[in-house]
Amino acid sequence: MSPRPALAVSARDLVRTALLAGIASCVLAAPAMGQALGSDSRFIVELEGGPAWQTKNDVQVPNDASGTPIDLHDLTGSGPFPAFRLYAEYRPGRRHGLRLLAAPLSQEGTGVLTEAANFNGESFAAGTPTTARYRFDSYRLTYRYRLVSNSSWRVDIGLTGKIRSAEISLEQEGVSSTYSNVGFVPLLNVGAAWQPAPGWSVALDADGAAASQGRAFDVSLKLYRDLSDRWSVSAGYRTLEGGADVEDVYTFAWFHYLTFSAVYRF
Repeated sequence: MSPRPALAVSARDLVRTALLAGIASCVLAAPAMGQALGSDSRFIVELEGGPAWQTKNDVQVPNDASGTPIDLHDLTGSGPFPAFRLYAEYRPGRRHGLRLLAAPLSQEGTGVLTEAANFNGESFAAGTPTTARYRFDSYRLTYRYRLVSNSSWRVDIGLTGKIRSAEISLEQEGVSSTYSNVGFVPLLNVGAAWQPAPGWSVALDADGAAASQGRAFDVSLKLYRDLSDRWSVSAGYRTLEGGADVEDVYTFAWFHYLTFSAVYRF
């Protein structure tokens, strides 16, 4: 199965994007107020966006001998495709925090199946243009407890309740099929931030869990720069990996993001 050439991305493109992000960070290095950790802010809103790529996206529906393993990566291509998410955090006290996240994720592409496939009860022919659509929307509520809070370090640990809404569809001329699923997943959350200098901070944030039925990991590393008491910007990297191996479906995917965000505190 061959991806569309238009979706291919080269190492040179990644390096160029990373260099532009670094230059942008240097341009923003104006004097600020050293509020990067935001430990005294009651409300924090962060809008994140940027390009995403996939390096794996395997699916089989149903997950038995009647279903055919299909590589969606070959049909949709690697990317890049746009991705964004929105965080809203409320901190009623110095040690406690509640965070909401909305993280939609979708992509679409057209490729060719190299062999006939059965997907979700429908038969798809080889050698025919096939459009694949993949959607994985995530909505989470996280409680976090602050273990460490000082002028240089912040360390949080917590629990996340995740509702995921997933949909996979294949379409050829005259035939189409869609598999969708909504479910709840409990995750552990850990976060750490280090402020090496006033106005700058490096933050690690992770949701994750694993079981016999599957796993889910969402990990980011970001460099933040304060612009004022209330505003910050960031650039970084995120990886999202996981899937399910159950009776109805086998699906595992791995995504990589270059992230850019704006943060407002009040």
